[in-house]
Amino acid sequence: MSQAVSAPLPLSVPAIPVRQILPWAVFAGLLFLLVTYFVSTEQAALSIFDGMSVHELVHDGRHLLGFPCH
Repeated sequence: MSQAVSAPLPLSVPAIPVRQILPWAVFAGLLFLLVTYFVSTEQAALSIFDGMSVHELVHDGRHLLGFPCH
């Protein structure tokens, strides 16, 4: 019993124009900056919100990333 084996067809990956990627890249960059702000400086000298709720929410992340918080 022999089976016919065929070679795989070459894949063609479509090119994505920068025009379509740019808005998502800007959104991801702004989201990254927002998360970095909350993890690093919120509830510190430049805090926007009163209380310790944000600090407690990102407390372990601060220690994981090496930001001192107490």
